[in-house]
Amino acid sequence: MFFPVLFLLWFLPLVGALFLIFVRGTEEEVSRNARNFALFTSLVVFVLSLFLWFEFDAGADGFQFEERVAWFEFPGGYKLNYHVGIDGISIFFILLATLLTPICILASWTAIKDRVREYMIAFLVLETFMVGTFAALDLITFYIFFEGVLIPMFLIIGMWGGKRRVYSAFKFFLFTLTGSVLMLLAIFAIYYATLASGQFVQAGKIVGTTDIPTIIAFAKNTGFSDDLQTWLWLAFFASFAIKLPMWPVHTWLPDAHVEAPTAGSVILAGVLLKMGGYGFLRFSLPMFPDASIFFTPLIYTLSVIAIIYTSLVALAQEDMKKLIAYSSVAHMGFVTIGIFTGNVQGVQGSVIQMLSHGVVSAALFLIVGIVYDRQHSREIAHYGGLVERMPVYAAVFMLFMLASVGLPGTSGFVGEFLVLVGAFKANTWVAVLATTGIILGAAYMLYLYRRVIYGKLKLEHLKDIVDLTPREKLIFAPLVVLVFWMGIYPSSFLGVIDKSVGTLVTSYQAKMPKAPIKAAQAGQTWQTGQGR
Repeated sequence: MFFPVLFLLWFLPLVGALFLIFVRGTEEEVSRNARNFALFTSLVVFVLSLFLWFEFDAGADGFQFEERVAWFEFPGGYKLNYHVGIDGISIFFILLATLLTPICILASWTAIKDRVREYMIAFLVLETFMVGTFAALDLITFYIFFEGVLIPMFLIIGMWGGKRRVYSAFKFFLFTLTGSVLMLLAIFAIYYATLASGQFVQAGKIVGTTDIPTIIAFAKNTGFSDDLQTWLWLAFFASFAIKLPMWPVHTWLPDAHVEAPTAGSVILAGVLLKMGGYGFLRFSLPMFPDASIFFTPLIYTLSVIAIIYTSLVALAQEDMKKLIAYSSVAHMGFVTIGIFTGNVQGVQGSVIQMLSHGVVSAALFLIVGIVYDRQHSREIAHYGGLVERMPVYAAVFMLFMLASVGLPGTSGFVGEFLVLVGAFKANTWVAVLATTGIILGAAYMLYLYRRVIYGKLKLEHLKDIVDLTPREKLIFAPLVVLVFWMGIYPSSFLGVIDKSVGTLVTSYQAKMPKAPIKAAQAGQTWQTGQGR
């Protein structure tokens, strides 16, 4: 029986946030009730999101669980539709968002003491926008949710962050907003291009469209002109590259992570960064295939630089959060390489890599947050010998550290392996250079682990530090399960995304024979990935 599950997934957190506004009592009572109700709401949403996975038909074409409602009509006849749905690519990003939200609320249980109600409202509103972003099937609907994420995240960093929280919050906001304004202009251009095509008629009147499946079909059959594709691709690229983030527009990320509260860093690295990669998969490749092929050398270049450069920068860090933040940029370099290989292995690897990074990076920021709550320091030099006092913590840290470097049997291995297979098929030099990132990744993560966990215990300030509490073990339990599940039985994830990825790649590769002509005109020499 059909019911609007996607509507409920983004609407219930919003209802929960509105309910918290009217909670009354003493400050202690309001804080306690806000924590309990926010956790309850987020858990209900997560359980409801599992329905998507259980009922998803992995062998079906197109989008599933679609909901379409006319919102209102603009002057001139354009109707804005609320249109949502999921496919094999978007389903896991929604599940990731609904899983990490209750984990973030639990992680903030004792860490956030001031304005607790407002903090919980911000996270519930953030969950609404995250789910809406991955479910949206209309460009305007997507833009509303995509931009809406900035508001609660800006408040989380700016109100509950560190000493430089205001600077970091504004830097995060201005960087991402700048790119998104260009994307908004591109959305208008798409509407007028479809209007000019004369292919879409409503009530006897020629109209344009912002419906994503319709635009993808239009791009496949008719397509935008080469010049328009180029400008549209660049406009979307500006938004997604900043959100991902790609080098050299990544500088907002380390500042935002360092100043954000632990839960803010978890949701930022775990979900928000993935919106950039998701955007490339949902818009750039299917809507602007010729431009994507043409700009692939640029993507490869920026991605390789990101992998090598930010890995070297991570090696030089003395702040644990900054090290993990730079490692995120390097891992996202693998994602962009995988996406633009344009083959099944590369695209599948990029999706798995994003999901794995969402789990592993979230866990690593939680690991940093645990010792920060106890010692109020993120400096690597402050710690040493923690294995003597925190053996369980050391074991959990080791697992996620090894998953981050891609140890076989963990989730990190599957994504990186598939990306590199896809990269070798597309361009051998890109694959070789990207592989150096695995070596450097092992270097900086082992360096971090050795200095924090092993060595001589600094008794003067670590003698009273305690191991993981039951609440903290509960937080890590689902993340540990997912790391092993994705690493040992990846087909349970790959089987779901296979059909959607196959459809995307087939359509994209149909445009690839045009690429050598355009590359030659640009004075470039590069490989197109046709069976090498």
